[in-house]
Amino acid sequence: MKNRSNWLLIWSVTLLAHTAHSCPEKCLCHKASKTADCKNRGFTEIPARLPPEIQILQLQNNRIWRINQNAFTATPLLKILDLSNNSISSVALGAFQKLRYLQVLNLTRNLIHYIENKTFSFLPHLKELDLSSNSIIRLPETFGNSTGNITLLSVKHNKLQKMERILLESLPNLKVVLFKDNPWQCNCNIFGMKLWLESFLYRGGISDGIICSAPGVRKGKDLLKVPYELFGACALRAAPVPPASSHQWPSSEQRAWPKHGPHGEPGDGGRGGCEPKARPRPVSLRHAIATVVITGVVCGVVCLMMLAAAVYGCAYAALTARYHKEHLGPVRQHGTPEEKELFESSMA
Repeated sequence: MKNRSNWLLIWSVTLLAHTAHSCPEKCLCHKASKTADCKNRGFTEIPARLPPEIQILQLQNNRIWRINQNAFTATPLLKILDLSNNSISSVALGAFQKLRYLQVLNLTRNLIHYIENKTFSFLPHLKELDLSSNSIIRLPETFGNSTGNITLLSVKHNKLQKMERILLESLPNLKVVLFKDNPWQCNCNIFGMKLWLESFLYRGGISDGIICSAPGVRKGKDLLKVPYELFGACALRAAPVPPASSHQWPSSEQRAWPKHGPHGEPGDGGRGGCEPKARPRPVSLRHAIATVVITGVVCGVVCLMMLAAAVYGCAYAALTARYHKEHLGPVRQHGTPEEKELFESSMA
């Protein structure tokens, strides 16, 4: 009897271990590549009992509609997670926080409307985040702690009208960012984004650009080609200057566009309707440099032409004088009276 009990105990432990490390019934697990293939299986939630050693989880083309907070607790070694083409409309805070080794997260072609602050916290190795082809209307000011290693961000094909500059600045290693096919409102709310994008491209970043959808006069135009003069009032609508008792540093936009007091002195932004217009700025530094270079070239060409004309005139005068001296001089000295009279009449 005792032996039978021991056998049952061993069998139960073995069965439990096998169950814990087995592959879900509808999935195909490949031990060599550490991949769980669960795509096109009709799942409505993240499947349970996934092997804890897997590094690639393919869940695309299912009917998953939400991601719970502890959905990936059993798979802490994931590096690539593909949740594309599902019906996900919300992502719980901390849903991915156990995935400290995650490098690629694909959430494209879902029904996500917004992303909360710190949704992707505790993903220190995340490099690619694809949020394209959703219905996102706003993004947070930060994706979360430890997301500074993201190199690729795609938010194309959404419903974004603006994007916070502080979010983009929190991604210092960004190399590629995709913005196209969003209803971008090219007003003061996107001015900070324009400044960031110019700096990003100057540093060698890659982007598909931002095409304005509104207001009407800017519809269809590239944001980078909208002159600074059209954003002149945006400087005066920047965040208010902190009180004198505050020791906070002003934001980069406040430093770039200082307000002026009643007598033109910086630091006083208190006049409501009488604030002076912002000083026009060149469209870009490269355009200004190109203008200076072209002007210099034109001036140089004009100067060379004037010098050539002067040299030509001097040479012509010298040749004429030499001709008169060599051919007409003897006539004046040795010619007959009739020739001298003819010479003098020709000179007259």
